Amino acid sequence: MIQRMPEPRIILRAFEKLDWPLVWEILKPVFRAGETYPYSPDISQDESYEQWITKPTATYVAVDDRNNLLGTYYIKPNQPTLGAHVCNCGYVVSAQFRGQGVAAIMCEHSQQEAIRLGFRAMQYNLVVSTNSVAIRLWQKLGFETVGRLSDAFNHSEHGFVDALVMYKQLVYRKPNHP
Repeated sequence: MIQRMPEPRIILRAFEKLDWPLVWEILKPVFRAGETYPYSPDISQDESYEQWITKPTATYVAVDDRNNLLGTYYIKPNQPTLGAHVCNCGYVVSAQFRGQGVAAIMCEHSQQEAIRLGFRAMQYNLVVSTNSVAIRLWQKLGFETVGRLSDAFNHSEHGFVDALVMYKQLVYRKPNHP
């Protein structure tokens, strides 16, 4: 009888400064590829730290029980003041751990954290139309496409491609009428 090894447990926790070298190793090839994030492919490590760690409200990492860094995400207000109740998140999974449900676990965690932090909805502003894996996952997790932006992303391989705006209400809102 073949005995199967138990699946590693995924733990989500707040980013710690010591995580940065491994987080950067996950982010760097994704940013350099120019296929899913609008950052310059030659973005520096310091600029990446500013965008992924300093500016957001919070940044998290996904690790397994062997302490492998599987992925990372940030959460921040999508707009200032009067639009700050809607958050925005960015997610990156290490290439070696893609296709194992890490992004789904991070997205579900981010929704719980968003509610805990006082956000009422989540919006993705620039989901690249060629990123079909992400689009399917966000739809599966309840996000609706509320807009399509023609030629909004300059993809490194395909040139100008459309981007989607995707949205999900996190907290039930009472109607404004009596």
